[in-house]
Amino acid sequence: MKKLINNPRAVVEESVQGFGLAYPNLVTVSTDPTFITRKDAPVSGKVGLVSGGGSGHEPLHAGFVGVGMLDAAVPGAVFTSPTPDQILPATLAANSGAGVVHIVKNYTGDVLNFETAAELAEAEGVSVRTVLVNDDVAVEDSLYTAGRRGVGGTVLVEKIAGAAAERGDDLDAVAAVGERVNANVRTMGVALSACTVPHAGTPSFDLAEDEIEIGIGIHGEPGRHRIPMENADGITDRLLEPVLADLGITSGDRVLLFVNGMGGTPLSELYIVFRRASQVLADRGATVDRSLVGNYITALEMQGCSISVLRLDDELTELWDAPVHTAALRWGV
Repeated sequence: MKKLINNPRAVVEESVQGFGLAYPNLVTVSTDPTFITRKDAPVSGKVGLVSGGGSGHEPLHAGFVGVGMLDAAVPGAVFTSPTPDQILPATLAANSGAGVVHIVKNYTGDVLNFETAAELAEAEGVSVRTVLVNDDVAVEDSLYTAGRRGVGGTVLVEKIAGAAAERGDDLDAVAAVGERVNANVRTMGVALSACTVPHAGTPSFDLAEDEIEIGIGIHGEPGRHRIPMENADGITDRLLEPVLADLGITSGDRVLLFVNGMGGTPLSELYIVFRRASQVLADRGATVDRSLVGNYITALEMQGCSISVLRLDDELTELWDAPVHTAALRWGV
C-alpha cells in the first residue's frame, strides 16, 4: 500500500485539519467531536442543512459546505458512519431557529445514527426533517443497506435543497424539494479497480486485470455482475440503460446528466463517458439541459465512474443554477 498518509488511524483527523486550513474563509472545523460548519453558521432565519457519512468519498460532504449548499457536514471514519454525538452538535450549530434538514444516504449505519441525533435534537427543541437518498438502481439490498443505496444523486440533492434553503423556503418546503430530487434521480456505477482502505492495507475486493464490476457501490460493495472489460461506449450503455428505464425517460424530457469519477479516473475518460451518454439521451429525444462532470462522490482511489440522470423541471433547473460557493462547487457568486 502506497498512500500519502502518516498514521492509518489518523487519516480522517489530519485530512479534516488540512481541509480547514485550506478553506478558512469558507468553513470552521470543530473537534472533539469532529464536524465542519459554514463560516457564518448559523445563518439567521434560514433552514439549516446537515449531511455526512463515512470519509473516503471526498469532496462529499465537507467540500459542499458553504453558501447555497450545506451548513454542516459530519465525517465518520473511512467508510463508516459518523456517530450521533458528532451529528447532534453539527445539527445544533446549523440551527438558527428555522429547523434543520438532514440529508442521509441510505446506509444502515447512517440512517440509524442520524435518526438518533434527530431525536436528541428534537428533545432540545430543534425541528428536524430527514431526506433519505436512495438513487442507486444497481441493487435493492447490499452489505450496508436495506433497499437502494444512496450514491451520486446525493450531490444533486444537497445542491438543490441547499438553494431552496438559501432563498428562504421553510423547513417542510426544503425537505420536499430534496425528496423531489431524490424521486427524479437515478444512478449506476462501475469499478475498473478496487480501492484500499488505509487501516485495512489491502484492496477491498479482487478484480482480474480483464474484469470490471457493473453496479458497484461507493464502498466497494458488489454490483449486478462482473464482466470482461469492454470499451467506454459499451460500459456507458450498460450503466445508462437501467437508469433511463427506471426513470422512464422519454422524448421531450429535460435532464441533468452527471458523470462522476470514483477517485482514480482521469477527467479525459469521464468526458468520453459523458459524450456517449449524451448521444444515447439525444437518440431518446431527451435534452441534456444541465451537466456536471468530475470527482464529486468518490471511493478513495477506485478507478471507475457513475452516471446519474436527474429529470428536470423549471424550478429544479432554477435551483440548480442558483449561486453556490463551496470548496468543490462554485458558480454565480
